[in-house]
Amino acid sequence: MEKRSEQELVRIAKLEKYRELGIDPFGQAYNVTCKSQDIKNKYKQYTHEELEAMNVEVSVAGRIMFIRKMGKASFFSIQDRDGYIQIYIRKDVVGEEAYNLFKLADIGDIVGIKGTVMVTQSGEITIKCETYTHLTKALRPLPEKFHGLTDVEERYRRRYLDLIMNEDAKRVAMLRPKIIRALQRYFDGEGFIEVETPVLQNIQGGATARPFITHHNALDANFYLRIATELHLKRLIVGGLERVYEIGRLFRNEGMDRTHNPEFTTVELYQAYGDLSSMMDICEGVIRYAATNVIGKELFKNPFNENSELIDISKPFRKVDMCEIIKEKTGVDFKNNHYTLEEATQIAKEHNITVEKHFTVGHIINAFFEEYCEATLIQPTFLCGHPIEISPLTKKDPKDPRFVQRFELFMGGKEFANAYTELNDPIDQKERFLEQLKEKDNGNQEASEMDVDFVEALEYGMPPCGGIGIGIDRLIIFLTESTSIRDVILFPQMKTR
Repeated sequence: MEKRSEQELVRIAKLEKYRELGIDPFGQAYNVTCKSQDIKNKYKQYTHEELEAMNVEVSVAGRIMFIRKMGKASFFSIQDRDGYIQIYIRKDVVGEEAYNLFKLADIGDIVGIKGTVMVTQSGEITIKCETYTHLTKALRPLPEKFHGLTDVEERYRRRYLDLIMNEDAKRVAMLRPKIIRALQRYFDGEGFIEVETPVLQNIQGGATARPFITHHNALDANFYLRIATELHLKRLIVGGLERVYEIGRLFRNEGMDRTHNPEFTTVELYQAYGDLSSMMDICEGVIRYAATNVIGKELFKNPFNENSELIDISKPFRKVDMCEIIKEKTGVDFKNNHYTLEEATQIAKEHNITVEKHFTVGHIINAFFEEYCEATLIQPTFLCGHPIEISPLTKKDPKDPRFVQRFELFMGGKEFANAYTELNDPIDQKERFLEQLKEKDNGNQEASEMDVDFVEALEYGMPPCGGIGIGIDRLIIFLTESTSIRDVILFPQMKTR
């Protein structure tokens, strides 16, 4: 049986006292007419005398965060969704019965207050309580005010306490839906249709990642939790919807760190008759739109390095080629030298690059970029010129078929978006899937499977198309100047206690 602290036992003992007074310790519905911040904003310019003459009546509710009991009159503060507001309660105003009820209150209890707005001598907007209503008894004390939840793991595990004690946690939680709404407004304004596609899928495809596997009892078959929304959204392009996007959860059976959580949110968008250039315009446009309309600025801290330069999204984003930046950082020229796999493997070993069994020259090029270049892309940068082997759903570069028409957006040394001129040749697509199957046979558990239905859809004709995926969690990290994906997901995946 759980051992209770002395404070908890005292609080539990009070439950019977409430019931003796005919009060439900866990309360009923309560009519709230306004929020704390609205009251402060509306009446902060008035004097004590002006507010007294105005006789502004309000009804608020919230959690008690501070109490200063002073005999026949007391001050306390409550916290609602928008912030804090001070309450002044007098025995001769609310009556002896209500005042005695108030004296039973502990920090953490939830109460309702009806009264008039006033301002104290120190200039603090305050509600003079006329009716005090107990709503919910808190049986556990809150963490200490000045220490809060110092264990970071506990902050994420017990997010409800983090939201109570940490104003920045609540700020981020409330900004997240506003940022997502801004993305929707931007895409809707560009003529895109928001759609929904299946989370359970019988094919592992649309991205390179290890999936989660679950079992469908009625069909007696294994299904994957989707690792991407791409292949279903492209079917909608084939069907003639022309401009579609989906904001949704993806699931990848990968490690957890500051920028990775096994379930995360992305937006994927596809534009018929578009290409890589139109995806650059959309990517740059939507990030700047969300920044200016929700946050109100275009200069941000680097969330992944507090000592780094500020990141400026007001200027056109830089464009670089993967092979060119590898040459710049290492001197190795993969673009002009058509290395064999044996030659590329030797060069990789000389540069301390691990070459896995399924690697081709294209995989080695990508490994060079990740090792020597990725962390250097601090300002917004479109990285182009990816090898074909790591881009199975992308059109070839007509000038050099070793590479594809693709870009990734990097900021602060991290990837934020991935875009293609989409492959719409069903014959080429089938060949790419077959190459992925060979990789899987060679041990690459992240390789895609053959999606016969998708290839068949392409055979009916998909128009030339641009597509992009943007990591919403990472974008919110950036825009809120947080430091970890766990700060922007309300309930991140945690180890079992």
